[in-house]
Order: sequence, then structure tokens, then C-alpha cells
Amino acid sequence: MKIVVAGERIIKAVKKVDGIEIVVETPEDAKEAIDLILRKSESIQGEDQATLTDVKVSAIQTYETSAVDFKMMFLLEFLFEEDVSSDRKVAVIKSLQGFFDKV
Repeated sequence: MKIVVAGERIIKAVKKVDGIEIVVETPEDAKEAIDLILRKSESIQGEDQATLTDVKVSAIQTYETSAVDFKMMFLLEFLFEEDVSSDRKVAVIKSLQGFFDKV
């Protein structure tokens, strides 16, 4: 399952959970930030977090008005253990998305 998150939201989320302001320019930067968020965020804890094995991150640029004015977006692909139901996957992703919406 995949979602798209704006780079600015990732930056704000790290600031909220860790109190530091980071720069997110590459998928590697975003991956580090997502790992920090998942470790420290109360939105996904316990058994639900244990079912999540990894998050793959890739970058997408969206162009608002011109080729120069772009917004960095990150595609997050969630990888779960094999026996996890779709309902549990959706619950984990919804809780993380809810966290990003609150930031």
C-alpha cells in the first residue's frame, strides 16, 4: 500500500516528534525522517507497528505553475508482514496519515 506525502509535512512531523528542523531533499532524507517519526510517534505504537516491516520512499516532483516552481512529494510504500490483514494495514496507514494531517 502506498501514500503520497509532501516534503513539508515530513519536516513538520519531525519537528513535532523530535524538536529539530531538518531538510528533506532526497528519498534517503525522507526515509530517515519517516524512521524517526515511526520510532517516536504515538500514532503508531505496539502491535500495529510490529506488523510494519519497512517503508520504501521514492521522490515525485509536482509542478504547480511552471517548470521552475515545483513541490517535492514523497511516495511511501508500506511493507507489512505476510499474514497481516488488509484491515490492519489500512488502520496503520490511516493513523500515520492522520498524524501528518494534524501537523
